[in-house]
Amino acid sequence: MMTDTIAAIATPYGSGGIGIIKISGPDAFEIASELFSKTKKLTLDGQTPLESHRVYHGFIQDYETREVIDEVLLIAMKGPASYTAEDVVEIQAHSGIIVLRAILDQTLSLGARLSEPGEFTKRAFLNGRIDLTQAEAVADIINAKSSSALKFAASQNTGALKEQIQELRDKLIDFLSVLEANIDFPDDVEPFEPSQKEMDIIDEVLFKCKEFIKQHDDACFLKEGIKIVICGAPNVGKSSLMNCLLNQERSIVTAIPGTTRDPIEEGLNIDGIPFVITDTAGIHRTDDLVEIIGIEKAKDHITKSDLVLFMKEPGSRFLEQEFEKIVPLGKNVILIINKIDLGKENLPKLPEKYNHLPTLKISALYNTGIEKLKQALVNICIHELDMEKSSVIPNLRHKNALEQTKESLESIKQGLEERREEDTLAIDIKNSIDSLGTITGETASLDILDTIFSNFCIGK
Repeated sequence: MMTDTIAAIATPYGSGGIGIIKISGPDAFEIASELFSKTKKLTLDGQTPLESHRVYHGFIQDYETREVIDEVLLIAMKGPASYTAEDVVEIQAHSGIIVLRAILDQTLSLGARLSEPGEFTKRAFLNGRIDLTQAEAVADIINAKSSSALKFAASQNTGALKEQIQELRDKLIDFLSVLEANIDFPDDVEPFEPSQKEMDIIDEVLFKCKEFIKQHDDACFLKEGIKIVICGAPNVGKSSLMNCLLNQERSIVTAIPGTTRDPIEEGLNIDGIPFVITDTAGIHRTDDLVEIIGIEKAKDHITKSDLVLFMKEPGSRFLEQEFEKIVPLGKNVILIINKIDLGKENLPKLPEKYNHLPTLKISALYNTGIEKLKQALVNICIHELDMEKSSVIPNLRHKNALEQTKESLESIKQGLEERREEDTLAIDIKNSIDSLGTITGETASLDILDTIFSNFCIGK
């Protein structure tokens, strides 16, 4: 209910310097006034008047016993000039589970209710302060795994995607108004004849939709991370390479083959690009049930990966059949020759059909060639991505809506060429406008809104 006053702890649980309790709704100021005092003793009437957009220093007290709970800073913001466009109070207390919970319990006792996940941002959207792309950007900023992901999320949060989508909708709405005038008042206007101007509008919007879709396909990894899998025979140095890339002892390394059984996954950031790197069990013939399960898991990770680091060592052979059983056709692969510190010259020879594979020689033991490998990972994964040209990256929900828009626009384009009836053209244009509207939230269903905001944390 938008008429309720909600409250929540807006910072992660744990001990620290500052923890924030946020209150939003019509009773936010009244509740805060009941609990807050500029001195260690509440005033006689039990309330402290609060002015908007002021920071107060004082104390939160139990509203019944008047005992001090904590020394705080309190920020009062009268709507609509606040995050939710409602009356908002933020209480900055010391961060600790007990003290934050005690203050929250006081607000709930005075009539507030605990907020649902993402309800503060949802209210900001429903009250028109932000659109749906900006609301989603809030979650992307919180969950950003790299400086690049943060950059794109921050750009979207300022309305960059909203403005571009709205511009496309406006062009289609203008076109639709011309069609509807011909439909509703056929005797008062000239018969509709598609001109080059109308064709250019559809082409322009269609081109932009395709460009957005490509931006998603090219750069969606910035949100989730590029999936890299290290694979190869047992004891070839996979775990040592994992530790070198992470610069920490994440995987257990021993001289005993088969030490790694379960895949070990860890995040890695190289030059602002997020990677998710996985160390897998050595792949070989075995009758050991546990090893068989580990090998199957390794193959599953390889199938789902964006890039495979296939490891060999000097003196071993590159067996074409073995490679093709492990690595699916068309997968990006870097051949890693490890243990070059042993001084062996007989490196694995690639069959002619695999001569195109980039090959790097390293020594995971002595950290040789690791920096070249890191640079190769970046170059291979983002070689076609213009990080400066793309101001925003549509998410999967946006992409699906853009695909629907693209389909409707292609139907409109064909309809214009075939001189179809205005009614038919109008239906496709309305579908395009509605599909774009789901991106900004103007035509999004309640189910879409509930799904988006349910993924937020409580307090945001």
